[in-house]
Amino acid sequence: MSDHSSHDKTCVIIGASHAGVNLAFSLRKEGWKGEIILFDKDPILPYHRPPLSKAYLSSGDTLDKYALKSAESYEKEDIALQLGFTVASIRREEKTIVLTDGSLQRYDKLVLATGARPLIPSIPGLETANNVFALRTAADVKHIRKALQMDTDKRVVVIGGGYIGLEIAASLRKLGAAVSVLEREERVLARVTAPEMSDFFQGLHTDNGVDIHTSKNVVSIAAKDGINIISCSDGSSFTADILILGVGIRINKELAEDIGLDIENGIKVNASTCTSDDDIYAIGDCTYHYNPHYDRFVRLESVQNAVDQAKVAAAALCDKAPTYDAIPWFWSDQYNVKLQMVGLSNGYTQSFLRKEDDEGIKFSFWYFKGDELLAVDAVNNAKAYVIGTKFIKENKKINKAKLMDTSVPLKPANLL
Repeated sequence: MSDHSSHDKTCVIIGASHAGVNLAFSLRKEGWKGEIILFDKDPILPYHRPPLSKAYLSSGDTLDKYALKSAESYEKEDIALQLGFTVASIRREEKTIVLTDGSLQRYDKLVLATGARPLIPSIPGLETANNVFALRTAADVKHIRKALQMDTDKRVVVIGGGYIGLEIAASLRKLGAAVSVLEREERVLARVTAPEMSDFFQGLHTDNGVDIHTSKNVVSIAAKDGINIISCSDGSSFTADILILGVGIRINKELAEDIGLDIENGIKVNASTCTSDDDIYAIGDCTYHYNPHYDRFVRLESVQNAVDQAKVAAAALCDKAPTYDAIPWFWSDQYNVKLQMVGLSNGYTQSFLRKEDDEGIKFSFWYFKGDELLAVDAVNNAKAYVIGTKFIKENKKINKAKLMDTSVPLKPANLL
């Protein structure tokens, strides 16, 4: 886009988390000369989300440490940050957004970086339970910390044994709480990883004093004398002073839905992150996008995807022709364990465990579909993560026998 053509144009971004903030700064980098206005209902200077369930929850850190950009950076790049504002609706024909206070903002290009919110399950009695929290924002962490300080015994039940539930459990153990995790499936992390990985993480939590209970479907909650009694379908029950919900998310797709954009497991976008309206783009957790490597549409909840899509959208908005072509990666910190994951393991037909030590705290899990390497989960093993990324990106075939032979050092040349 030449200087004069974007001079008088306004790009409005709804959502100031990783996707929205990265987009605003990438737009300036790509040469957008017009207005950039970033709206978010959170009144706090935009911050990194992953530490919320990890370091931020378990430490006394202030949120300043986790700011995505300094307040001065927005001023320097002439990005108008409108915090504490909620968008009520979009008027497509008029190219205007309406805020809940009734004020209007025109746009030439609109980007939905609306993200997601915690899924609140419909469990009878949940609405009257005491000290119930989900964890998505800095305010949520503040409320959990406050409740922990009020309760000397600190009995916490976390509903949900996915990554977020387990990260919260690890952080709360660090703070001295007695923690139980209730998982509906037969194993923790059932939807995202192999049984052996589930076993490892269940053992890790058990060793650190967390009670993990699987096949526990919560059917009701009763509050009695300030204590929550949580009942499961198998007749078992648990008591908790504090209840934390970690059962998943709901995509914030309502604004897009209301104006008739294509929705399918998220806001559907093309390879340049454009929605079914040429003037509206969508990026981050809320999108359902095509991944060329896996040749299918996916929805990803990850910082990597938010940042990558932001760059693609910025270039597209500045009339360049980028396409999204990234290999997804994720990470999780629990106690002294760093898990790094690359690729998508869905549909794997074979998996291999490679141990690098006898203690079993440095290893990697390799997922294959036939001869194709789909994904790698690396525990305390950055080398496996890096090599896995390289082989997935380059579509290279791995010699499985060599991979499984721990006497063969883990190096790309050795695996061919």
